[in-house]
Amino acid sequence: MMDERRALQRVVAAAACIPVAAGLYGVLFGVNGIAGGIESVSADSHFRYLSGLLTGIGILFWFCVPGIEGKTRLFRFLTLVVVLGGLARLLGLYLTGLPSLTMLAALCVELGLTPLLCLWQTRVAGLARMPASAPMRDA
Repeated sequence: MMDERRALQRVVAAAACIPVAAGLYGVLFGVNGIAGGIESVSADSHFRYLSGLLTGIGILFWFCVPGIEGKTRLFRFLTLVVVLGGLARLLGLYLTGLPSLTMLAALCVELGLTPLLCLWQTRVAGLARMPASAPMRDA
């Protein structure tokens, strides 16, 4: 159990680097950093705001790493936020067409990796609640 917990902690810590780095990049460079030209000052402002939220999501995932087995509620909430963002991105794909490969990769993280990590965290939390003397059942 301890090895699985540590593996989860390492994967979550590494995966949280994605939203922190992407968010900070967006905060610093705005829409111009990915689109090559600012559509409007308001669009750039909104993009920087959302990038700040993305940074915060990554930082909160880092906050989950120590004692990860006890952070199920926060982990699920963050997963919900990320999946809702991914669903919005998926709707945009349907409405406006294919985005860049970077955005498609983000979609995979939002609708694939993050929910899988949430399931893993739930498993580790469940194992942590089992008494040490309880026999392990074969699945």
